[in-house]
Amino acid sequence: MHKGYLCLVLHSHLPFVRHPEYEDFLEEDWLYEAITETYIPLIWTYEGLVNDGVDFRITMSLSPTLISMLCDPLLQERYVKHISKLIELAHREIERTSWQPQFQQLAIMYLNNFCRARDTFEGYKRNLVMAFKKFQDLGKLEVITCGATHGYFPLMDVCRDSVRAQVKVAVSQYESIFGRKPRGIWLPECGFHPGHDEIFKEAGIRYFFTDAHGVLHGTPRPKYAVFAPVYCKGTGVACFARDLESSKQVWSSIEGYPGDYNYREFYRDIGFDLEYDYIKPYIHPEGIRISTGIKYYRITGESNIKEPYDPAGARQKAADHAGNFMFNRQRQAEYLRDFIRKSPIIVSPYDAELFGHWWYEGPIWLDFLFRKMHFDQQDIRAITPSEYLMENPRNQVITPSMSSWGWKGYSEIWLQGPNDWVYRHLHSASERMTELTKQFPLAEGLLRRALNQALRELLLAQSSDWAFIMGTGTHVPYAVRRTKDHVLRFTRLYEDIKSEALDEEWLSELESKDNLFPDIDYRHHQ
Repeated sequence: MHKGYLCLVLHSHLPFVRHPEYEDFLEEDWLYEAITETYIPLIWTYEGLVNDGVDFRITMSLSPTLISMLCDPLLQERYVKHISKLIELAHREIERTSWQPQFQQLAIMYLNNFCRARDTFEGYKRNLVMAFKKFQDLGKLEVITCGATHGYFPLMDVCRDSVRAQVKVAVSQYESIFGRKPRGIWLPECGFHPGHDEIFKEAGIRYFFTDAHGVLHGTPRPKYAVFAPVYCKGTGVACFARDLESSKQVWSSIEGYPGDYNYREFYRDIGFDLEYDYIKPYIHPEGIRISTGIKYYRITGESNIKEPYDPAGARQKAADHAGNFMFNRQRQAEYLRDFIRKSPIIVSPYDAELFGHWWYEGPIWLDFLFRKMHFDQQDIRAITPSEYLMENPRNQVITPSMSSWGWKGYSEIWLQGPNDWVYRHLHSASERMTELTKQFPLAEGLLRRALNQALRELLLAQSSDWAFIMGTGTHVPYAVRRTKDHVLRFTRLYEDIKSEALDEEWLSELESKDNLFPDIDYRHHQ
């Protein structure tokens, strides 16, 4: 008998950024960086574990917008150009650093990684979603869905039809790719509002996640705190809550592992360090300096003085931290089982992009963790939520409370001075979408295309990423522009539909530009 269970969850999401009207668009780099530094290294980790016969379990959400981009031929082609340019830069770096052996060895490391990344990308026929599907089919990975465009559900409850559309569109896309409905959903920003579990049940979803206080402040109070799932009253949909201790131990750059001085320094990139004329061909065509992914220094300390990065030392530190994490979970499970008289499940969710992108050694740490759990102990067992519910079908029934993660835990990141203006427009558009759905229940032809595109534009406007960016103060003009563009496109479609004056040429342009969810059905918004 295991003393407890560990449920590791990686939330993988990027907003839909695709601009065919530009040859090179700055914000598209978000996807290319994540592919090179997070998604492909995670695939390497999973492949290594499977090849070595190491049993493991991990849960990953793949947001529908991320899936749409990973499956898009235009973005796939642009990624190949991106990684090929990095390979060219790495070759030049090997030559430039020939008189600096320590830096040259790092340049060789980056060249090997970039070449291997391109080979992996091509090996999966440029569609990395198929890689994750493979690991799910092997029973090692459980892929769950998310809101269609990562809309923040609690602030959409004014028009619940939009919450329903976010869920239905996501489930439909998932089923078309993975061959079955998703068993779980990652709520965007962990945002839960009581009653939304009814929508999840309608869509066939069995479980979701909240931050700790979503369950701790539920009614009645949970008997086992966050260390067992609860069933939502009236629906039976399971809710798993985040364990604060194990989460903070990993994600915190101050108190957690990623801030260790031996790890690679994220903020020292040759895209900013080297002379402009040398690096110009490898940054944005307009001359904007950007990160290349080639970083030669370790964190070293709190000052600006940095020492060269030592991959071997960082790898050893990742192994030490994996052992420390496992030890802490063993002691935590042992204590909790004696206290609550039940084997606890410790739910540890993180943004996937922490692993590899922000914390370069994250995938290595994950690899060591699963190997140590497999070979060195029998106290805790890695498990997916579906497996846990199958083995432990009896759980307490409560009503979880409204909650989110982020600053203060109750929506403040997405509803504050810089971004509070967006919601009256989103709510008005949602009500108009419901109006259209009721007025045209059986639309065909051009009208159906327009209604489908109207729902796409509404969903894109609802993305929580735009409000988040406005709140944090990075890329604000882009976030404002995206919000306004999608609301204005929706509004024109609404008015054209109502006045029976559809412009097919303009509609075709929108369908080409905002082309996610090709099989969308506007009637999901009801």
